Amino acid sequence: MSTKIKTQKIPKQPLAVTAYETILSRIICLEYQPSQHLDESQLMDDLGIGRTPIREALVRLHGEKMVESQPNRGVIVRPITLQNTKSMFESMGIFEFGVVDIAVNKDCTTFIQKMKAANNKIQTAVESNDLLGMVEANHLFHINFAECSRNEFLIRAIHDVRSEAKRLSYLSYNNIIGSGKNLGPYYKLVVEEHDKMIVCLENHETKKLKELLTDHISTFRERIILFMVS
Repeated sequence: MSTKIKTQKIPKQPLAVTAYETILSRIICLEYQPSQHLDESQLMDDLGIGRTPIREALVRLHGEKMVESQPNRGVIVRPITLQNTKSMFESMGIFEFGVVDIAVNKDCTTFIQKMKAANNKIQTAVESNDLLGMVEANHLFHINFAECSRNEFLIRAIHDVRSEAKRLSYLSYNNIIGSGKNLGPYYKLVVEEHDKMIVCLENHETKKLKELLTDHISTFRERIILFMVS
């Protein structure tokens, strides 16, 4: 007597999610340039997806401030300006310092393990020269760092700031800045600083952790300034 083996079907991802993830990745990787008009019909052709899922994706991206609406132009990729970049770095420092003040007095074991896993993903992405993978893993590291505070308002604020930083992170990890230079030491520095941040959290070292964060953000900011003035 033969028995049939049931195979579990993996549910398909909703088309709106597929559209969102594809458009987002193209914005982060600057395939869709800052200030570029995103025509619905063109997106339908690019992605092979219908109008309704595209519209749903654009609404979600608008809520995350990755795109914006302008009179007579429709939806465009949110521009990268000196003012919003300056504001982003100011907010990043304030919010992440706030996380330090709260997190060093809490048991962060669960989120520290997730930070370690994210940092390992960064190293793997470096080894395979996967720039988008580096961006996503770095974002995950800092979101789990924010989670150490267990403060929903700080977590939400850092998520917004770090989402804004994704395109800048892609630029920072790309040879487009200081073209021709070996970025190996920079990638290594990012991973090492993350490791040191984890140790500081484990040892409840407030001052040292804030010093590390200051250096970490400063290095990132300096690379973006170099890009903007070049």
